[in-house]
Amino acid sequence: MHAAVLHKTGDDTLDVVDAETVSFGPGRVRVRMHKAGLCHSDLSAMSGVLAHPAPFVPGHEGAGEVVEVGEGVTHVRPGDRVIVCWMPPCDACPSCAAGDGHLCRSGYRNLAHPNFRTGGSDGTVVPGMLGAGTFAEETVIAAYAAIPVPDDVPYEIAALIGCGVTTGIGAALNTAKVKPGSSVVVIGLGGVGISVLQGARVAGAARIIAVDPTPNRREWALKFGASQAVAPEDLKATVEHLTGGFGVDYAFEAVGRPGTLRAAYDATRLGGTVCLVGAGSRTDMTDISMAELVLNEKAILPSFYGGADIRRTYATIIDLWRAGRIDLESMITHHVPLTGINEAIRQMHTGEALRTVIDIA
Repeated sequence: MHAAVLHKTGDDTLDVVDAETVSFGPGRVRVRMHKAGLCHSDLSAMSGVLAHPAPFVPGHEGAGEVVEVGEGVTHVRPGDRVIVCWMPPCDACPSCAAGDGHLCRSGYRNLAHPNFRTGGSDGTVVPGMLGAGTFAEETVIAAYAAIPVPDDVPYEIAALIGCGVTTGIGAALNTAKVKPGSSVVVIGLGGVGISVLQGARVAGAARIIAVDPTPNRREWALKFGASQAVAPEDLKATVEHLTGGFGVDYAFEAVGRPGTLRAAYDATRLGGTVCLVGAGSRTDMTDISMAELVLNEKAILPSFYGGADIRRTYATIIDLWRAGRIDLESMITHHVPLTGINEAIRQMHTGEALRTVIDIA
């Protein structure tokens, strides 16, 4: 089989090599990957913005078919379609016990069970990203990371639900709880931002202002339901014009940078909600002052992986997709084979792709 490996943190290209899966056994599941999505978090892990041990096989957004289950695994069986979940609820840790399964840190613990070996029987054992490693023809994961999906959900749709779509739609519905008739700003129109936009539209937002420096992404946002799509330098004037200078009810930051968080905060009305969805560096610090936080009473709500139990959010998204309330097919703008993974990375860097799906099987 083949897998795409990042050899050293900071490298910008992946090496597709011969590999084999390891660590199959009790409580583990072998999955033949069919589709994977390239998420910006993959690039962040490659660059070191998100700390991850290297070498590793990136890819945390994907779906495939169960081919073998280990002892004690009963919730899936060979032939089942599954989403490979990069941070699944373990149902045993304090976060899960508190009802915050989306904050379970199982993905980090799963790094203790490397997924792959490269270079033959005496080669290097490497992990998959957060215990997943979807940029491979096959992966071995913790059983509870294999979330079954109905047979009518295509693999490429299931793959997108595995991260970006859940993160964005969940931020709008679960974390911010957008109200009907409200006004919304979404900053950053990648896969997560467009998903936030769709979530806000489903929730009944009356006006959605989409913000991105890339013209084609602004055009996409209008097709997905944005009322207006503007460049970052036009955001302030647009909000002032539309709200009389008061600000919008909700602003979502889907980039992960202090400057865009500041812009989201400034665009929000007194008492409004700022939802931080973008995952930035541990060294990036915001410049929002203590005085502003109290005097403006704007709620800053970070949203991690959809803000609720991912199994419930997955199910909600599938129901919305079946009902035609959200458009996931049109989010896929490009396809590449696994051997073309570096072309997918180039497409994300240039902004020409909204979501690139890696066709594995």
